[in-house]
Amino acid sequence: MCQHPDPETYMRRALVLAQQAAGRTSPNPMVGAVIVKDGRIVGEGYHRRAGEPHAEVEALRVAGEAARGATMYVTLEPCAHVGRTPPCTDAIIAAGITEVYYAIADPNPLVSGKGHAQLAAAGIRVQCGVCEAEAFELNRPFFKHITTGRPFVTAKFAMSLDGKIATVIGQSRWISNAAARRRVHHLRNRTDAVLVGAGTVIADDPSLTTRLPDLSPDSIRHPLRIVADSRGRVPLSAKVFDPDLPGQTVVATTELIPADHRRALVERGVDVWLLPASDDGRVRLSALFDELGRRGMLSVLVEGGSELLGACFCERLIDRVWVFMAPLIIGGQHAPGPVGGSGYALLSQAARLGRMHVELIPADDDESAAPDIWIQADVSYPEEEVCSPVLSRKLVQSNHLPKSMADGR
Repeated sequence: MCQHPDPETYMRRALVLAQQAAGRTSPNPMVGAVIVKDGRIVGEGYHRRAGEPHAEVEALRVAGEAARGATMYVTLEPCAHVGRTPPCTDAIIAAGITEVYYAIADPNPLVSGKGHAQLAAAGIRVQCGVCEAEAFELNRPFFKHITTGRPFVTAKFAMSLDGKIATVIGQSRWISNAAARRRVHHLRNRTDAVLVGAGTVIADDPSLTTRLPDLSPDSIRHPLRIVADSRGRVPLSAKVFDPDLPGQTVVATTELIPADHRRALVERGVDVWLLPASDDGRVRLSALFDELGRRGMLSVLVEGGSELLGACFCERLIDRVWVFMAPLIIGGQHAPGPVGGSGYALLSQAARLGRMHVELIPADDDESAAPDIWIQADVSYPEEEVCSPVLSRKLVQSNHLPKSMADGR
């Protein structure tokens, strides 16, 4: 938590500035900066997108000569290396800034500690840790990517109160209310990529674009659309393959895709990524997320279906969940749930949710309707082994599971 009231005030302003570029800076972090002199803000700025000036440089440009003798508040340790832009430490020193507060150290080995050291060596007073927790939360995708090489992954699904994502005949539109769906589009608007399985495209034919009519076209970003389709099952007539859609579509597939189908996709402007197959012939998800990380993607939204979500959980790839629970009871033994796959054999293996935020989302068009429930939570995994259908069968055969579970009741 923040300790000193004045640094906290200015650092929070810098955090607000940084958030204005949500979803636009990858593979860089979101950063905001504020320059204060004699108790007055004389300059502020934020990093808008990769390749453009960093937040510190933007704030110094606005402040001009007023920066000399001033204090800078910045949400991330200033960079000290030459990348696509010059080092921010050089600009800070040259401008005559006398004190720098930064919220959190940069884990990038090219930066970590070096920015602090260069500023201190130039005689600038440097302090770290103001609003550190908030700054970490702001850039969690960046921190994961820089330390693991993979993007931060959010699983999103809507379900009824009894845990169904569709009826027994497959009807799923719409389980969540319009306000909840609009929130998903805001999430897409600040996410680098959205991932679905072939089954979801075949069943629902989504476009996977960002639809926010209240925003200007310049404010809307369409994430990279990724369809995991190991055998080329999705028909060429699917909406995601429409050449007129804004943004780009990728088919993540394997050597099992027919050559003519692959050529037809490329002719429609679809990127085709050939990836290793898992033991069951599906796209190896770890390889897909490695590829996304290599391409500078910081955040991925997995929107289903249940088999894809199940595989992602089993491979411990999900970092956060967004769940929309509708005030419906659908029922049906064979109506699908949100997470399929082989599942965890033991409760001790199950993914755990923490840092949970719960919010009611009222319906826009019906004041008498019960609201949807939105749950956002972080996902953690125990030390146990991951999902194993073979283990599940062995447990049933050795009577380690209750008979009702073994019978499927």
